[in-house]
Amino acid sequence: MPHIQRLHHAQITVPKGAEAQARAFYCGILGLSEIEKPASLQGRGGFWVQIGDQQVHVGTEEGVDRHATKAHLAYQVDDIPAWEQILRENGIQMADSIPIPGFNRFEFRDPFGNRVEFIQPHEETS
Repeated sequence: MPHIQRLHHAQITVPKGAEAQARAFYCGILGLSEIEKPASLQGRGGFWVQIGDQQVHVGTEEGVDRHATKAHLAYQVDDIPAWEQILRENGIQMADSIPIPGFNRFEFRDPFGNRVEFIQPHEETS
C-alpha cells in the first residue's frame, strides 16, 4: 500500500494586497527565508518561505475570518523566552495555551489573524 512520506508544505493566507506587510512579519521579524515561486504561480500573489527542508506558502485570500479558527502552524524553536520577547516588542499579543507535558510553548495570532504556535521540547536532564 502506498504511504505519505512527509509534509511538503503548509499554506496560510493573508488579505490581498498585504504581501509587503506579511513579508515584513514572516521574513523580517521571524527571519524566514523567502524562496522563489514557480513562474506559473507568480501571478497569483503571495510568496513562499523555506524552513529547513519544508515550506510555508503565504497565499492571498479575501473573505476569510482567520480569527475564528483554531487551525495553525506550529514552529519548533530553540529559545521560547527570546521569541516571546521579540514578538511582544513587535506588538504581538500572546494567547493562553494549554500546557503539554515535555514542551514549553505559546500561541499568538499573526498580524492577519492566522493562529501560530511556537513550541520547544524540554531539555532532557540526566
